[in-house]
Amino acid sequence: MTLLTRDAIESGAYRKPFEAMPELWTPERIDASLAETLGARPRGDGDVWVFAYGSLIWNPAIEFAARRVAHLAGWHRSFCLRVTVGRGCPDLPGRMLALEPGGETAGIALRLHRERLEDELRLVWRREMVLGSYLPTWATVTFDDGARADAIAFTADPRRAQYERDASVATAAPLIAQAEGQLGSNADYLFRLHASLRGLGLDDPYVDALHEAVGRRLAWVDVDADVGTAALPD
Repeated sequence: MTLLTRDAIESGAYRKPFEAMPELWTPERIDASLAETLGARPRGDGDVWVFAYGSLIWNPAIEFAARRVAHLAGWHRSFCLRVTVGRGCPDLPGRMLALEPGGETAGIALRLHRERLEDELRLVWRREMVLGSYLPTWATVTFDDGARADAIAFTADPRRAQYERDASVATAAPLIAQAEGQLGSNADYLFRLHASLRGLGLDDPYVDALHEAVGRRLAWVDVDADVGTAALPD
């Protein structure tokens, strides 16, 4: 597996595999999306958190001031984005993770440094919005002590070409099991997500079911033991 690095995002190297895709967003469009999201900030002078529910948990590739377990009500994990670059290819497309309405998601909230807010968010936008697959959404996350904060969550945009309505385990598991691209296998992403959640003491029945279904197809090629999760300071 190849981990996405901060340098690859900053240099633009991360964009290169996507450049032939008609859905590619220009840097200007990405920056406009960031500006629009910041313009809708609920409290203009408060802390900004980013809600991590996928690879941002184990590979954030940005600088942050704090990292805490957080719960997001009203949204659930869904492998509803078709992927043909990165962890899939046109002949064997995979599925990438997003949030869809309903349920609840447990993940990690990253609080950004105020003095570096726009610089770090720009890295997140270049990473997540390369094809414009998400709707950056302000949402309220709740921490284990009951405190709440405004956070940016990247939710699925059903208007985009990558969106697939059927993200059920029966449909997604065979695709995830076979897909592979420049950043590694789709199954590795799923296994690392499962391991990261388990290391944090978090549970997601949908991820558990996918992990079991894909594991069966791959004769339990399991990376859980290789993925550690550091303690989370307040």
